[in-house]
Formats: sequence, C-alpha cells, structure tokens
Amino acid sequence: MEIKIAYQGEPGANSHIACKMYDENSQPVALKTFDQVFYSLKNDEVDLAMIPIENSIAGRVSDIHRLMPTSDVHIIGESFLKVQHCLMSLKDSSIKDIKSVKSHEMALSQCRKSIIELGLEPIVSADTAGSAREISELKDNSIAAIASPLAAEIYDLKILKKDMEDEGHNTTRFLILSKDKSIPDDTIGNYITTLVFKVKNVPSALYKALGGFATNGVNMLKLESYQIDGSFQSTQFYTDLEGHANSDSIKNALDELKYYSEEIKILGVYPSSRN
Repeated sequence: MEIKIAYQGEPGANSHIACKMYDENSQPVALKTFDQVFYSLKNDEVDLAMIPIENSIAGRVSDIHRLMPTSDVHIIGESFLKVQHCLMSLKDSSIKDIKSVKSHEMALSQCRKSIIELGLEPIVSADTAGSAREISELKDNSIAAIASPLAAEIYDLKILKKDMEDEGHNTTRFLILSKDKSIPDDTIGNYITTLVFKVKNVPSALYKALGGFATNGVNMLKLESYQIDGSFQSTQFYTDLEGHANSDSIKNALDELKYYSEEIKILGVYPSSRN
C-alpha cells in the first residue's frame, strides 16, 4: 500500500527527495509550514512525516525543537541526505546575467562562500524548491535560485552551477515521525533513544542529572538546550542517547535523571542509520 509522507516545502525540496529515499513508492505530501506537517500527521491525513532536524554545516533547524515535545508524535527512524545545491535560472540565462539569488536561509548559509565569490545578493525565501518555482514564474534573467537538481527538472530551469555548497560533507539529518508509538522489542543492536527533559531550578541540577549517564556508561550523541515558556530561567534539554531505552544502562541513567528533573519525555526509540 502506498504511504503518504508529509514534508515542509514544495515539490523538489530536499525533504521531498528524503521521502522518496525512505520509500520510493511513497506519496510525498507538500505542506507550507512545519505546523501543518505536524497537524496533518496528528489528524491522520498522512501516515508519516519527514522532518529535517539538523545540518552538518548550518546546525539545527529552527522550530523543530519547539514542535517536537508538544506534539503527540513519535520518532520511528532517521535518515541522512547528502545535500546538493545548484544555482539555477531561466533556460536562456547565463551565470554572468545573475545579480541576486533566492533560497531558504539554511541553503543560503550553506552556500555563503560561493554566493560571495559570484558577487550575488542573497534573498531569503521560505523554501528552496519554492524559490525555483518563483524564478520560473518571474521571467527575470537577473535572479537565480539555489535548490536541488530535482527542482530544476520540475520547474524547467537551467542549472548554471552545480555543487554550490561550501563543504563537500553537507548532509542533512531527517527524522521520520509517526502518530503511533513504536518501540523495537529487541534491545540488542544499534538504536537511538531521543528524549527531552527539564531539570529542577536548583544549583548543580544539570551536572547531577548528567552524572547518571556517565556512571552507567551511556554515550550522549547530542545535547541541546533551549528556552521554553518565554522564560530565561526555564530551560529544556533535547538529547540523543546511543542505545535502547529498555537497556539496563539507559533505564538506570533515566532513573537517576528523574531525581533532578521536573519532566522527562521520550520522543522515540529507533534504529540508528549512522555508519
């Protein structure tokens, strides 16, 4: 059965490519905002959602850490996409005609050096593929877009320069989300446990909370903090742990974490796709 996978962006976006990479027989569903993606998943309009969480050059994707803990969805997998950014414009344009370039802020930041070398004015747009569509509609040879090769194909644009990204390792990590909670039974293997927690507002709470991971030999792959409830004194932490939530080491570490935390929420336990 063909599954529907929601993503933020327009046809030709990197998230669109990630959906087809996850399941080539899937039906990617393009939505304008991340809020709409989460809403469609929660209301059974789609089966899964494909969400970019971080990039090896530009860092974490904004909004996701705000939406993930408050949405009743679960991480069931991760996927890594090698990003290829191309400079594209109308079929009769040449690179010497281009004065400005439109794209998503993440794509512009990933191509910063190339944009400076070409002497282009960056213009922030809502989406990479959306920028390509806009260029096809503007009919202005002085404006280009940075988007994927798929976007150039969909919107009938000419690729003026491939590999615009500043670094060859430019990779985006995606999370696959489901409304249904699914935790693998087998604790043996390469798994990731993702959770959020909020420590108590007392001295050394974070130091003591993290101590349980060290004493139980749990490898913390990622730890990020962000403010919640509009307060600079209320901090939530997002972490990826190496291992299964039901393994003895992580269970013991989480037991210790409870002593120093006001709230702990496991967002997902899923197979690792890392080499």
